[in-house]
Amino acid sequence: MTTNTTLGQAVKQYFRENGFGEDGGYDDAWVDFELGPIPMPFPNTEGRKRAVRFHDLHHILTGYKTDTLGEFEISAWELGAGCKGFPTALVINAGGMASGLLMAPKRTFRAFMRGRASRSLYGETYEEVVCETVEEARAKRIVETGEVTFENVLRFVGFGLFGLTFGTALLVLLLPLVPIGIVNVIRMRRAKAAAAAASGKVALG
Repeated sequence: MTTNTTLGQAVKQYFRENGFGEDGGYDDAWVDFELGPIPMPFPNTEGRKRAVRFHDLHHILTGYKTDTLGEFEISAWELGAGCKGFPTALVINAGGMASGLLMAPKRTFRAFMRGRASRSLYGETYEEVVCETVEEARAKRIVETGEVTFENVLRFVGFGLFGLTFGTALLVLLLPLVPIGIVNVIRMRRAKAAAAAASGKVALG
C-alpha cells in the first residue's frame, strides 16, 4: 500500500489476500468462527453484517491477522477501543476474547490495553471512513501500546468473565452445527484455491 491508499482500496486488497471474495462474504447466510481446528458456524445476522464492515477495516488499521490468534487479538482490541452502538460486535468479541484468554493470554491482554488507548471506527459513518487514507486513519485512531492501569485491568477482567460465561453457553448451542461449519470451510478453501489459480492464469496471460 502507498501513502495515498484509501481504506476503501485497502479493504478490496484485504478481501483478495484472504480469499474472502469480492464483497468479503458479507451476504453469506452463514459465517464460520474457527475455534482452533474446529469451525463454529453461526447465522450472518443483520447486526453482524453491519459490524463486520468496520471489523475488517480494524484488521487493516491494527495489523492483526485473520488467523485464529489474530481474531482473538482483534476481539480484545475492539472491546478495549469500544463497540459503540454495535451490540453484536460486543457479544462476538467477548467470546473471542475469552478464547484468547485460554489460548494466548499475553497477546490478548496486550491487544486489549492497546485498544484502550486507541479509538475504534464503530459509531462513525462507513462511507466517510473508507475515503480516508490508511495512513491518516491510523494516525487519528491507532496507538501501538496501551497503558496498564487499574481501571483498564478491571475492564479486562470484567469482559473476560462475561466472555467466558457467554462463550461457554454459545459453544453448547453451536456444537450441533459443526458439520455445517466443516462443509463451509471446505467450500471456502476450494473457492480460495480456484481464485488463486485464476489469478495466476491472468498474471501469466
